[in-house]
Amino acid sequence: MEKRRRVSKLCILCVLLTLASVATIVTLWTIALTRGDEGDDVAAPWDRYRLPTSLIPLSYNITLWPHLSPDPDSGLYLFTGTSIMAFECATETDLILIHSYRLNYTLLQNKHIALLLASGDGFVPSITATWLQPKQQYLVVQLNGVLTQGETYLLYTEFTGELADDLAGLYRSEYEEDGVRRIVASSQMHPTHARKTFPCFDEPAMKAVFNMTLIHSPGTTALSNGDKTDAVNTTIDGIAVTRTTFEPTKKMSTYLLAIVISDYTHLTDTQGDILLRIWARKKALEQGQGSYARSVTRPVLEFLQFYSNISYPLRKLDQIALPDFYYGAMENWGLVTYRENKLLYSPLTSSSRNKQSTATIIAHELAHMWFGNLVTLRWWNEVWLNEGFASYVSYLAADYFQPTWGMKDQFVLQKTHRAFAVDALTSSHPLSSNEDSILLPEQISQQFDTISYSKGAAVLRMLSGFLSEPVFVQGLNVCSLVETLFYSFVFLSQQAVEANNLYLPHRVHDIMNRWVLQMGFPVVIIDTATGKVTQKHFLLDAESKVSVESPYNYEWLIPIQWMKSGEVQRPVWWLMKKTDDENNNNPLMRSGGLWILANINVTGYYRVNYDPGNWERLLAQLIRDHQVIPLTNRAQLVDDAFNLARAQLVSASLALRTTSYLYAETEYIPWQTALNNFQYYSLMLDQTEVYHPMQEYMKKLVTPLYLYFKNMTSDWIQIPQRHTDQYNQVNAIQMACRTGITHCQKLTSTWFKQWMDNPHHNLIHPHLRDAVYCSAIASGNKEEWEFGWAQFKNTSVASEANQLMSALACTGNTQLLKRYLSYTLEPSMIRRQDAAFVIGAVASNSLGQELAWNFVRLQWDYMFTQYGMGSFNFASIIDEVTARFSTPAHLQQLEDFVSEHHATGFGSATLAVEQALERTRANIKWLQQNKQEILDWFTSQTDQ
Repeated sequence: MEKRRRVSKLCILCVLLTLASVATIVTLWTIALTRGDEGDDVAAPWDRYRLPTSLIPLSYNITLWPHLSPDPDSGLYLFTGTSIMAFECATETDLILIHSYRLNYTLLQNKHIALLLASGDGFVPSITATWLQPKQQYLVVQLNGVLTQGETYLLYTEFTGELADDLAGLYRSEYEEDGVRRIVASSQMHPTHARKTFPCFDEPAMKAVFNMTLIHSPGTTALSNGDKTDAVNTTIDGIAVTRTTFEPTKKMSTYLLAIVISDYTHLTDTQGDILLRIWARKKALEQGQGSYARSVTRPVLEFLQFYSNISYPLRKLDQIALPDFYYGAMENWGLVTYRENKLLYSPLTSSSRNKQSTATIIAHELAHMWFGNLVTLRWWNEVWLNEGFASYVSYLAADYFQPTWGMKDQFVLQKTHRAFAVDALTSSHPLSSNEDSILLPEQISQQFDTISYSKGAAVLRMLSGFLSEPVFVQGLNVCSLVETLFYSFVFLSQQAVEANNLYLPHRVHDIMNRWVLQMGFPVVIIDTATGKVTQKHFLLDAESKVSVESPYNYEWLIPIQWMKSGEVQRPVWWLMKKTDDENNNNPLMRSGGLWILANINVTGYYRVNYDPGNWERLLAQLIRDHQVIPLTNRAQLVDDAFNLARAQLVSASLALRTTSYLYAETEYIPWQTALNNFQYYSLMLDQTEVYHPMQEYMKKLVTPLYLYFKNMTSDWIQIPQRHTDQYNQVNAIQMACRTGITHCQKLTSTWFKQWMDNPHHNLIHPHLRDAVYCSAIASGNKEEWEFGWAQFKNTSVASEANQLMSALACTGNTQLLKRYLSYTLEPSMIRRQDAAFVIGAVASNSLGQELAWNFVRLQWDYMFTQYGMGSFNFASIIDEVTARFSTPAHLQQLEDFVSEHHATGFGSATLAVEQALERTRANIKWLQQNKQEILDWFTSQTDQ
């Protein structure tokens, strides 16, 4: 792995051809939209949301000049540019359609806003008309003759755009360092914002080569995907500038283009002959905040080259931390962009969770260099191919880099459980949808959700589980096989299965179609008295109606790995039918008085329910010796039971009993799983009479864990050595303080007070700051909050700012919460990229939920129209402010909100609104059906 792997051009071609196989399997024909205002039977091409296939882009020669000072006439920040786009005519046409959005064009010598040229001596038809089609975001060029099939043409344009602070396309970002305000020009082209920067064929399959030139102020640095080839100081219109030219890119999609102009500095490393650089603010690098990212990059890159058996194809890999960025990070080929808190890590102020976050997100983005950049989806209905693979492989890469972190176990908590929560709703969607259902930019944005990222990764992990990882990797390495077109990047290689003499009940393609082309997942029901095993579509609300038809009638081919009283049973047993027939019986699963546990290590993407007798035997084993049951399965039993209870498949009392053994549990993953499920109870019950006995039970439950870490750390002086112990120590402090353990509350208040007395010397360990800040501000008054706010505004470390930003929402002072919410509309107070986070944090506070909901209702139109989808994560806002909704009054408010803003629409939050309505209805039923039983159970426990 020390040597850089070399792969032939034929091998890379194999991978690219493989994608065509995937597209054939999981996509359908796109249909044209009809133009309603003219009543034509067939819509004009410019009224459709997909580009015609008559033209094929070859290359772009783009020159951009972002002006980092306001235009004296308009007062706006602007950028100017020129583009020469080379394209081939695939079929004769008299029309050129390219994407363009919010660009103003210069009228050229031909009296049109575009000029058409031939690349050779061929005939060029003249232009009869050019116009912009704002709704479909097109620049339309109408010709008086047809373009010749097979000929290459050039389209020239000059344009101006706003260098806004909207975090989309080419945009402006600002920060202050040493009292000086500085401006950065940066880009976010993904998924449909390249058209906001230059006219282009802005669809993922329409790859081209990009030749980029950037004009910028002397003393600043220009970066793009390719390596710099030349930088010349010159003068334009009397202004001294530097013209930087970059090498041509590999053939790639428009959404991967990246541009940054800044006064940043960098750290350098190499991996083989690849130049690796970490770019950030000068002060951040001087404080050592980039060193950890540099140390992660090389081994992760080595792992990914080994895993894919394909060399990283570029000469350099830049990673840059931006002060304002909508996503956590973006995998631009050769220039990966990050939010500061995702790339930078301070040894003095960042926590172990920040450390893991930096490692995993670097691994995720670098995985995209292969899974997404080299092999690219055909259309946005296949987002999971990019994000599912990158998410899954990122955990493998992080585990390679830090094998002591337990990343493969954490996957269950962070991906599988997260996917279950959304995929159990009727408003979920399949991993792969029809192309014609995803056309608008807001529909495209909605595809980047928990299903694509987490379910995609979980299904791939399941595939790896029943194939084994070596066979899975062999299937991925299509270049080692002969008939590459027969294999797909998703469904692997049937030949690899056969070469390893692996038994499967059906071909890999047929098995995986059940998980990819239908939404949701099954619950497997095992009757250990008879050995009968059945399946059904799991829904949190069993009475909800599923309106999405399934090509397989919601039946899955399910691999079941299981054990009997601690002994693993082999081979994998396959459940293939819903119906009760001989194929649904497994005599070995008759318990004979022993306990049965299915879905070992939660490699399968399904839940499991048992007969009452087996549940009792499992609960008894947890109390007797919980370590006999694998770590992730202890978490699974808790998570399955709580969710089965929400679906009315087991009692709430049974679910709560799965937590009784936690008195003796010290591992992070089972504890975090339990706390996640108790969080739902807290959201539903914290305004009812159930809350007090629930808090008393939680206090009793967490006390042994709190004392365990108190002793381990010599009365909180030291930090646990194990990574996941550090996480669980935070859980212990958070829960102990929240449930009223006096020692904990005094401890955190004392630490925070010491910091207030000496603001320049914070003795609170970075690992504990999340818990301590929140506890101290929650139990404090305005003085603590104002101090926290001052520290937030003054810190130069992004991870510390995030900790404080979260903690400020913990206050019990509603006036401060209102003020905090108002700051989200003032970018000078709260950056736009953080506004959704702050609103969500306030909503998670029981005193702030109604405030946040009222704020969102009042400001929705303003936020939605003024900021747009590039600045605010509207889906996240809807999820957070409606999380507590559990009464008919809440449902009515939500329905009124939907009705009131129906005309404006919800953009990328449309699916989130549908899910909020469904969850609210399910919560109302759950509360009505379970409240008394839960109250009785908690009361019985606190009376003991």
